[in-house]
Amino acid sequence: MNALTLNVSGMSCMGCVNSVKKLLTALDGVQTVEVDLASGRVQIGYDAARCSVDAMRQAIEAGGYKVAN
Repeated sequence: MNALTLNVSGMSCMGCVNSVKKLLTALDGVQTVEVDLASGRVQIGYDAARCSVDAMRQAIEAGGYKVAN
């Protein structure tokens, strides 16, 4: 399993946290998602053979959030 940490802006409540989790876990290959609302950090455990970093970024941005890194 690969690990990735993204800095996501635009999250303001637990509803946003749950939305980001749902967006990511809907992707094939994403196994774990931990979101820290205060820092905006999203830690993702994923299978690189089944899911790309670009796909994860696009999913988050499609939900109306911005990926800083």
